Amino acid sequence: MRVPVRRHYLMCPPRYFTVEYTINPWMDPSQPVSAEKAMAEWNTLAETYRGFGHTVDAIEPEPGLPDMVFAANSGTVVGGRVLGSRFRAPQRAAEADHFRRWFVDHGFRDVVMPTHINEAEGDFAWTGTLLLAGTGFRTDPGAHAEAQEVLGVPVVSLQLVDPRYYHLDTALFVLAEGSQGDRDQDLRPQIAYYPEAFSPGSQQVLRRLFPDAVLATEADAACLGLNGVSDGRNVVLPQEATGLAERLAARGYEPVLVDISELRKAGGGPKCCTLEIRNPADNPHSTL
Repeated sequence: MRVPVRRHYLMCPPRYFTVEYTINPWMDPSQPVSAEKAMAEWNTLAETYRGFGHTVDAIEPEPGLPDMVFAANSGTVVGGRVLGSRFRAPQRAAEADHFRRWFVDHGFRDVVMPTHINEAEGDFAWTGTLLLAGTGFRTDPGAHAEAQEVLGVPVVSLQLVDPRYYHLDTALFVLAEGSQGDRDQDLRPQIAYYPEAFSPGSQQVLRRLFPDAVLATEADAACLGLNGVSDGRNVVLPQEATGLAERLAARGYEPVLVDISELRKAGGGPKCCTLEIRNPADNPHSTL
């Protein structure tokens, strides 16, 4: 029996959603997009989280920042410490300070803005015991050491090699966080990932760290199926990721498929829209 853990998320409604430029392989400004449909998908995603008993906060979107909906790229929060973001694309640069102000206004005092290019949870995945950190297309390798210093957690660097999977969160996500305690109480984290998105050396590291990982197929990855969100039991996935959903169900998880077809036109899925706030005050180990 998988046990869901209460979560706290920060999201940004796509009120000004559009695709006016190309900064990833999914974006095509020549294709029509609908802010109304994107908003409906976002509302369904937020209500899905609330239906599981999770807390969802919303930050106000800003005109001229259509990608602000992808909140995961704007902060990494572990133990109440916040490491902000520094975007590689100039079109998104202004988002970082809007999120910084939200954290400060909501009582977070340990907020650090990075000096290296760092696209936050786009390239950082907290497993409960260590921080997996992606590089290769967006986040600078130097940001990995900076994250370790700011957040005070061990960091494992992973090299992305396929431009379709330019962020770690398009190729890997955490299914269940682990914990460290007495030997009899240690819990190994579980992840799902697409091996071919990573360099050979990084694939070896992942096999060594996560021998029981759920391996995704090319079809899973091609619909952004690895851009999922899990609370330890309920796993929110794009509705096309049916193969991955079957494999997760066989492991005891409860897949929940949602429509993100409009948001995907800008290169985002459930995780991209979801910044997790890991604050001790939220009692992150509280089960539902």
